[in-house]
Amino acid sequence: MLKEIIERNHYTFEESFDNWEDAIRAGYKPLLADNTVEDIYVQAVIDCVKKFGPYIVIVPNIAMSHSTEGAAGCNGTAISFMKVEKEVDFDPEDPDKKARLFFSLAATDHEKHLENIQALMDTLMNEEIVDALLEAKTIEDLKAIAEKYEA
Repeated sequence: MLKEIIERNHYTFEESFDNWEDAIRAGYKPLLADNTVEDIYVQAVIDCVKKFGPYIVIVPNIAMSHSTEGAAGCNGTAISFMKVEKEVDFDPEDPDKKARLFFSLAATDHEKHLENIQALMDTLMNEEIVDALLEAKTIEDLKAIAEKYEA
């Protein structure tokens, strides 16, 4: 999964954000750049978090941004990766709702989307990979992690 993210230039490294909405927008920049998604899709993700709460923070430090199936402005199936140095706070009342690793999802192909989610979950189940991603600062670091952990 990481190798595909790298090959498709679907990654970014950021320092910090003033709010979680800006973080979500930044996480989708690589997918916006190649028209995998449009602004309307990114806004739909933000609107879903506003409506349903910070469900995208699946565990502390990790957010999996996505909208509902069939959302407007989604033109392809992909995942982008963003590492943020200063954690993004989604809920000041809940210390577990902070994130530094963002995986932004888009899907038009249901089967490929399920494969992507499974690969992502397999990756995130490995604490060594998560720890390495939390320390990554450059694309070279991300490539090294992909080489070490993906056959």
